[in-house]
Amino acid sequence: MLHILLVEDNPADVLLVREAIRTSPIDADVIIAYDGEQALNLLERQNFAPDAIVLDLNLPGMDGFSVLEKYRPKNTPPVMVLTSSDRSEDRKRALDLGAHDYVVKPPSFHEFIRTVQGALMRWCSDRPRAT
Repeated sequence: MLHILLVEDNPADVLLVREAIRTSPIDADVIIAYDGEQALNLLERQNFAPDAIVLDLNLPGMDGFSVLEKYRPKNTPPVMVLTSSDRSEDRKRALDLGAHDYVVKPPSFHEFIRTVQGALMRWCSDRPRAT
């Protein structure tokens, strides 16, 4: 089973990401951090090593860029930025800071689910759902 750290403050988006994972071929447990500081606290624990990180940029307090800046030097799992920002400067900055993927949150339910599943499959496809 994979362990995915979801860093997201919007409860509706948390539910959508969980649904995308639940209905995908990936067997994963989702750990939620509701802000950047909480995410860094989790990532600095010795016994916590997620297989992938899904990171929103617009977080209360410490934003997603700050999480990338502080965490990337020690990071090995792929980081997928999942954000509402379609600004090219934000995409470039996130990728320059080490994000592996940059996904803009689609406006519709079905498109959101398909987009998140596709992005996660790119990074987690070698770990199929257990039967």
